[in-house]
Amino acid sequence: MTDAAAFERVIAGGGVAVFPADTVYGLACAPDQPDAVARLYALKGRPADKPAAVMFFDKALALAALPELGPRTRAAAGALLPGGVTLLLPNPRRRFPLACGPDPDTLGIRVPGVAALASVRVPVLQSSANPAGGADARRLADVPRALRDGADLVLDGGELPGTPSTVIDLRGYEADGTYAIVREGAVAPAAVATVLAPSSSGDPRS
Repeated sequence: MTDAAAFERVIAGGGVAVFPADTVYGLACAPDQPDAVARLYALKGRPADKPAAVMFFDKALALAALPELGPRTRAAAGALLPGGVTLLLPNPRRRFPLACGPDPDTLGIRVPGVAALASVRVPVLQSSANPAGGADARRLADVPRALRDGADLVLDGGELPGTPSTVIDLRGYEADGTYAIVREGAVAPAAVATVLAPSSSGDPRS
């Protein structure tokens, strides 16, 4: 069985997986299964009201999951993904509420460039594979033993870059092209600006 098939099976069955993203190692579970989400949060010691991102492994699936995105925001997301970014997007339909914490009108989306998991068709709720507030894991050995032992699947992707994703707030982008970098990370602010600088048509440059 391939890593992607094993990953999908564990997620569908309500399990928790340790997996390599394109930045750091992460924990993943089904975003619509409360017991699985509670278990992931408990493994990390993460406060129950702290939001997490929903990760897709295919950009088209991510964009299809949010059909209500405006054209400007959709173009921006399409230009930034896949890659080492987390996008904070408007969520007027309040999709994936278990990932949203106290703000159901905002949804964080990730699409990593991970070749071994590119065929995964299901979304996951994901968080970094470290105790809340702890150091990010560059190698599988850096993931605490308690997290590895508590997961249903552990995938080794070798050594990763080790810098978490850049978090970009695009909630105001549709209205006036403004955005904010909430956390600097794997993608430099200058690279984000190159993509999101408005062109004469109001769309982000590719």
